[in-house]
Formats: sequence, C-alpha cells, structure tokens
Amino acid sequence: FCYTFLLLFYIQVFCIANVEKLYRQNPDLKIASIKTKEMQEVVKMSIANELPQINFNPSIGRELRSSDVYFGNIIIPNYSQTRYLLPLAMTYEADIWGKNHLQTKSFRKLSDITLQDEKIERIYISSSFVANYFNLIKIDSLIKNQQKLVDLQKQITQMQDTKYKKGLCNRSDVIIEEETLTTFKEELNNLKSEQEVIKNQLIAMLGEKEATDIDRNSLENIKIFDVPENINSTAITKRPDFIKSELYVKKTGLDVRVARRELLPSFTLYGNIGFNAYHLDKLFTNRSFLSGVGVLPSWDVFTGGRKMANLRYKKLECKKAIEMYNKTVLTSLQELNNSLCRIKNTKSNYKESLQRCDLETEKYILTTTKLGIGATSNLDKLKEERNLYVRQNEVISQKANYLVMTIELYKALGGEDYT
Repeated sequence: FCYTFLLLFYIQVFCIANVEKLYRQNPDLKIASIKTKEMQEVVKMSIANELPQINFNPSIGRELRSSDVYFGNIIIPNYSQTRYLLPLAMTYEADIWGKNHLQTKSFRKLSDITLQDEKIERIYISSSFVANYFNLIKIDSLIKNQQKLVDLQKQITQMQDTKYKKGLCNRSDVIIEEETLTTFKEELNNLKSEQEVIKNQLIAMLGEKEATDIDRNSLENIKIFDVPENINSTAITKRPDFIKSELYVKKTGLDVRVARRELLPSFTLYGNIGFNAYHLDKLFTNRSFLSGVGVLPSWDVFTGGRKMANLRYKKLECKKAIEMYNKTVLTSLQELNNSLCRIKNTKSNYKESLQRCDLETEKYILTTTKLGIGATSNLDKLKEERNLYVRQNEVISQKANYLVMTIELYKALGGEDYT
C-alpha cells in the first residue's frame, strides 16, 4: 500500500535510529518474540508425538536370600541371584484416524496466532513510540515559543506598570497583565514537566537504564504529507488482529475434529528387543536374547461423559471464534473510518490555524508599520507580537496532531513489518 509507505516515511526519516533501537531493546517486544519461539517448540513437541518413541531402560538387580519358590511339585529352595536386563522398547500410536496429525496442525495455527500477537505488539509499541516522539518535538517547539511569550509578557507587564505609575491607566489593567504573565509561566512549567515525562517514557520503551535524553529532530524540519481521504475497506485484511481471528477460527475447527476422533478407539504398536541374563558372562548370548512385538487396542467405553462434554466445549469455542472474527471485522472498519475522519479534521484544523497565523502576522506587520510612523505605541506592538506567538503555538499543536493522526491511521491499517 502506497499510503503505508507514506506513513512510514515519517518514522524512517526522522527517528529511524530510535526505532531500530526500540526493536532491539524494548522488553515487551523481546517477551513477544520469546513467546513466538516457545510456540514453535510446542509445535516440534507435537510433531514428535506423531513419531515412534524408543526407550532404553537397562537394569541390574540382585535378589537376596529368598524363601522357597514352588512350581507345582517342584520346590526351589531359598536362593539369591543377580539379573541383568538390557531392553530397548518401542511404542507407537498408529494414527489411523489422523487425530495426532490434526493436533499438530492445531498447534501450528496456535503458533501462527502467537506470531500475529508479536506483530500486534510491534505495531502498538512502535506506534506509541513514534506518537510520543512527535509529541515530544511538539513540546520542544512549544517551550521555545512559550519562553518567548513569558519574556515578552514581562516587558508588557513592566510597561503597563510604568503607565499606571504615570497615571495613564488603571490598576486593573496592570493586574490583567500580571495575571496573564502568571498564566504563561504556569503553562511553561506544565510543558517542561510534560517534556520530562514523555522523555522518560521513551527512554523506558527503548530499554535504556542510563540514558537521560532522546536524540530528536525539530518539528519545523518535518514536512506535512497528504494521505488518502478514502481507503478501500479490504485494507483491514492485512491487520494482524484480523489474520489472528481467521487463524483462531481455523484452529478451533481443527480442535473440534480432534475431539470427535478422541471418541474412536486407539491402537498402540509396541515392541522390545534386548538381553536378559543371570550371569554377566552370558549376557550377549543367543539364550539371553529377548524380543517381542504386539498391538494394544484401547477404547474408552465409559468416561462419565467427559469426552462428549469436551466435544461440545470445542464446538462452542468454534462458535465463539466466529463471533470474535465478526467483531474484529467491525472493530477494524470502525478504527479505519475513525482514523480517516480524524485525519480529515486535523488537516482542516491545521489549515485553519495556518490561516489565522497568517492573518495575525499581517496584523503584526501593520502594527509595526504604524509604530514606525508614530501611529501606535510600542506596548501595542508587543501585544500584537504576543498574539502572534499564541497563534504560532496553535499551528505547532495542530501540525503535531496531524502527524500523530497519520500514525493512528498506520496502526489502523495494520502496520507493516519494517524491521
């Protein structure tokens, strides 16, 4: 999807080093990767259950002085002897009904589901990281502007106080400017606090214990790119949660088939080969050689209804999986439509804020011109400059909001494995 690569452009150009570090060091992503590897081993164990099992269980035993042993009229008086047993035993459950193979296929689906969980975690972590990254550089810009506002407001307050002392204005005018100054200072303090909080979040996501800062660009250097206003709904089929719900339906279907086959009899082939001797020097002779082979059928005639209950349970699980699939489709469409709606809104708001900022810039230029010809005071010029900084803050916020919304759209589209 071309729009996916457009969204990834922000990540790859402006914070690719941090994102690469995120994939290497983030604890949650490491845990998700380990879970995927664990399920791969579970699949291997299931495959092993389909194969014959061979065991070697040698034993050496010494029977101490025993009581008399009777074989009909034959009496063996008390005795003691040593026995050497070296058997090699094999068992194999003949998969006539295909139950074991279906079980392995079910585990394969579960392994694929775990892989999709890992992708979901990757998309969530990377999206959260980049969104916080954009919020951080937004706050950087806001702090710069806010500091200018505070410095400017100090001048305005001082000039207003000078006018009051000369009897050119009321005390209430001074109070208004002083209140504005305290408001600007409070906003600056909040921005600095939020900056530290977001930095700490990003450092924790990177899994770094000794880092104190994040390498980052400035918001001014990031260009705004247009994204499509309409996207085909088939795009949701690439979402990991959508694929996961499909896999879960298939897995539960396999589990139902396994539960049905558990109602049928099983057949276990067994055999052994080895040596059994009572004297060490005769351990490997023809007379000590032993072997055997056989078939062991097994059928649970009565289990108290356990197997039928298990079958009904698996059927209900399959029905639940279908409903979860339908819910995932609806949720995915809702998230995609919501993201598109928010992008349109933030884009429109960004354009409106730019227009207001341009108008405010024009007003500031006019005021500066009037000051040059003596038609206005320096105080009025400073107030217009203050209004301009306020408008610039709005532009900064709307621009960052638009960037964050593109990341939300990226997440709604299911992301992409760009590692």
